[in-house]
Amino acid sequence: MSLRFRSLATVRWQLDALPESVTACNCTACRRYGALWAYGYEDDTIKVSGPTTAYVRGDALSFNFCSRCGNVTHWRGLKSDEQGRRRIAVNLRTTEPGPIAHVPIDHFDGLDKWEDLPRDGRCIRDLWF
Repeated sequence: MSLRFRSLATVRWQLDALPESVTACNCTACRRYGALWAYGYEDDTIKVSGPTTAYVRGDALSFNFCSRCGNVTHWRGLKSDEQGRRRIAVNLRTTEPGPIAHVPIDHFDGLDKWEDLPRDGRCIRDLWF
């Protein structure tokens, strides 16, 4: 099963498969955006098209917003890894909740400790329904 998002016909993203989990991060940017991130590699497991406006944070990544509606659609790594791949994550809050309702949420402490936190058993339906 693949997931897709289309923002007022301008920005589109597609995941090749349903993610095993999503990440809620509490860093100063992610907690304000309220994003639930699904990770992959650009043009490999995740494809994004359409015009966006980017906010570049530091030297590691850019947060990308739909130029029309303002939703944060994805973040993109600014550098490629050793295999030439670029990390990317799409915001699953921009898709329909039904198909992803059962996906578990992983919490990441991006504010203080920069580490994964223990799973608490919640999934997306616990936030949206």
